[in-house]
Amino acid sequence: MRIGFVGAGRMGAPMVRRLVEAGHQVRVLGRSGEQRAALRELGAQPVADIAEVSGGADAVVVCVFTDDQVRQLCLDGDLVAAMRPGATLVLHTTGNPETAQSISERFDHVAVVDAPVSGGPHDIAAGRVTLFVGGTDDAVERISTVLAAYGDPILHAGRTGSGQLVKLVNNTLFAAQIGLVAEGVRLGSRLGVDEGPLLNALTHGSAQSRVLSMIASAGSADAFIAAVGEFIGKDVAVVRNTVAELGGDLGKLEPLVDSAVPT
Repeated sequence: MRIGFVGAGRMGAPMVRRLVEAGHQVRVLGRSGEQRAALRELGAQPVADIAEVSGGADAVVVCVFTDDQVRQLCLDGDLVAAMRPGATLVLHTTGNPETAQSISERFDHVAVVDAPVSGGPHDIAAGRVTLFVGGTDDAVERISTVLAAYGDPILHAGRTGSGQLVKLVNNTLFAAQIGLVAEGVRLGSRLGVDEGPLLNALTHGSAQSRVLSMIASAGSADAFIAAVGEFIGKDVAVVRNTVAELGGDLGKLEPLVDSAVPT
């Protein structure tokens, strides 16, 4: 399949490599000579113009950092307008579900699939990153060989925007669980238990969870929050904005989420 790709950074670069290894023809936006050299090492064809990314592609994959960047590319820019009729746009960036829906409503010549990821670059490189997917059955089916190059499991949640909704709930719970462990560490400190031994012991008890294991591996709650805080903070901001637009809030999750987001 002919694939255009924007955002070959920390998460996108291993996606590009997996796509190339799966036999797809991949053109990737690379503005600088250094970026283009790095893309060639991945086996992709670097291009300098956005129209070259999308023109003639069967699918265009966007893996930029923020929802604002997605809007600039797809709603304010020419990326989607230059896509051929019948092509599919895949959005891996975690963002507001209304962004994917707005793109779909404006450009009826392409299918829009939102597929935010849960996992890191190492999961992508191993072909096992989790994808929460929103889109029509037909669109998801057409793009399945692309997503399968690096995604497993691929979880179709419903119509366009549904993948983002699932991801936002997932990340809210992830942040809340981080906050819960951080509060547990503070309780242990008040009781006179050192954090290292406490975390190690809890991973062998009924309090064990995936988040607890990750924090224990980092050595402390503060170290883990420092490592993931930028990404969690970005996603929590999207959650809060989305829920606020619907006239709600995070309820009892709010104080736990606050404990997980660096101030």
